[in-house]
This record gives sequence, C-alpha cells and structure tokens, in this order.
Amino acid sequence: MSGSGSRDTFEYAVLRVVPRVERGEALNAGVLVYCRQRDYLGSRVHLDLQRLHALDPTADAEAIGRALQAAADVCAADPAAGAAGREALGSRFRWLTAPRSTVIQPGPVHTGLTADPEAEADRLLRLLVLPVEG
Repeated sequence: MSGSGSRDTFEYAVLRVVPRVERGEALNAGVLVYCRQRDYLGSRVHLDLQRLHALDPTADAEAIGRALQAAADVCAADPAAGAAGREALGSRFRWLTAPRSTVIQPGPVHTGLTADPEAEADRLLRLLVLPVEG
C-alpha cells in the first residue's frame, strides 16, 4: 500500500461531446481518472448547455446528458451500467477510453503522478472541462 505522501501514476482522458460527428467539433464534458495502485476509477462530468447549443442548436442535451451519466455509472460500478460496470477497474477504464464514433468520444489517454486521485479528478474537471472564468 502506498504511503499517504507518496505519488502514484494515474491515467486520465477527457470525455468529449461531438454533437455532429460529421463536423468533428467537440466540447469537453467530462474526465475519467484511473489509478491502479490506489484502486481508483472515477469520473466528473459537466455539460455546458450554452456551448453545446453553439456547436449544434438542435443537439439533444437530455440524451447527451444520459450518455455522459452512463459513462459515470460504468466508472462507479452502478448496477445500471450492466456488464461493463462489473468489470475490473482497469478493464472499465480501457472500455471507456476505447475510440468510438458516437456523440460521446474519449480523448487520448494521458498520464501523471498524484497523491490523491479523487482530488486529481476535481482538478482536471476545473482545468479541462469547466468554463474558463474571465
């Protein structure tokens, strides 16, 4: 077990909303964080409706919100996630970060070091997803 002051490798990916796949325009709407050493898999999601509708005024925000929540449910092993939610943490992270051509697309997987993967998920949400404060 890692000591409280030690830092462990973690992996993360951004969840992107691509409301019109043919256009390729994306909106960051969540982060996935996986830290094998600390047995952690977590997610944070935030759908900015104003930015979504700037990309596609006809986007179905409710359906997109459900898709983001489904990814969060797989992370949390929610019973609603079905078989994917019962997989091992690493398998769930790999499944969630596998490339797909749907409205919710994972970005590339990046790595870092952290002493607190839960706090890292919050930090990455602020840094990569939430609107920039002016």
